[in-house]
Amino acid sequence: MTVNRAHEGAPSGARGTARQAPTGPQIVILTGANVVLPTGTVPGGRVIIEGTRISGSAPEGAPTLDLRNHWLVPGFVDMHNHGGGGASFTSGTVEEILKGIHTHRLHGTTTLVASTVTGDMDGLAQRAGLLSELAEQGDIAGIHFEGPFISPCRKGAHSEELLRDPDPAEVRKLIDAARGRASMVTLATELPGGVDSVRLLAEHGVIAAIGHTDATYEQTVEAIDAGATVATHLFNAMPTLGHRSPGPIAALLEDERVTVELINDGTHLHPASLQLAFHHAGAGRVAFITDAMDAAGFGDGRYMLGPLEVEVSEGVARLVEGGSIAGSTLTQDRAFKRAVTVDRLPVEDVVAAVSANPARLLGRYDRVGSLEPGKDADLVVLDAGFELKGVMRRGEWVVDPRLG
Repeated sequence: MTVNRAHEGAPSGARGTARQAPTGPQIVILTGANVVLPTGTVPGGRVIIEGTRISGSAPEGAPTLDLRNHWLVPGFVDMHNHGGGGASFTSGTVEEILKGIHTHRLHGTTTLVASTVTGDMDGLAQRAGLLSELAEQGDIAGIHFEGPFISPCRKGAHSEELLRDPDPAEVRKLIDAARGRASMVTLATELPGGVDSVRLLAEHGVIAAIGHTDATYEQTVEAIDAGATVATHLFNAMPTLGHRSPGPIAALLEDERVTVELINDGTHLHPASLQLAFHHAGAGRVAFITDAMDAAGFGDGRYMLGPLEVEVSEGVARLVEGGSIAGSTLTQDRAFKRAVTVDRLPVEDVVAAVSANPARLLGRYDRVGSLEPGKDADLVVLDAGFELKGVMRRGEWVVDPRLG
């Protein structure tokens, strides 16, 4: 992968040097690739870029870029991501957060929701204020609060001392602190106040996600009926599927109103579990997420995830104390390649899981998630082996395939 050095280290929040004013929107035609559209794959297709958008037509003689023997897919949308490039979205400075965002852009994620981990309420409210500013600038697509309203029985890499029941008043405090930029809240909906909090979130247009939960099947059905629409990293941090006590997994898979998150890194899920989810939910109800932490795109070593220390070894993140899996070091390009080459999923289904489905959930499908005229020029170029070769965000190359 060759990086466009003009962009390296300069996230979207940064401003470049002054340039000569252009005479009009720049136009380029990307030709020859296998273009994955909502209607299917078009071999030898073309996508026209005009300025920051995808266009439906181009003037005669417009410049072209030959992408034969490549795949052209929409930019990836990650709705559950805690950091990368050595930076934490929960505790990093603005500059560090922008570095983390840019790290994921280098791996194809052109739309990203910043996720927090469990902390004290005042600290989370303060963090929400900072992240909301980045959302207002367009650097992130919103904020996801994962904790503190989760079950101590399924806490994973969250500090048990800071967990609390989902009191609707406290849930409201967080979404108010986000100033309209809260995208999702993960809840253990079986806890006192859980179902009422789901209703509150639904009323305010915030996704209520069931996760880090010890709920029964019946309790999960109740939460879905109240308005919960997402399963936070299905299978992980919840009871296993049982033949007498099916638990939350069965309820989440069977309900057409629910989209299930999957972490396709080969560590969080056995391939058979991923196939089970696709078989029962269908490609239209799966969203690939990274659940990435600081080490994504950075390397092994010791990190902090909220107040907890994490050891990353051979790309797998685990708590130093207790050994629980602590997020991932996954990037969406790796999830995409694994889904096609290891899990043998159709490319079109993978594009839905990594782009279209999360874009719809976030209410952004009118702008991102597919390669259609009028939408943002966010796209990823992959070679025949599904290795990332190019990333464009809003008409500018973040990773330039011409330099490969």
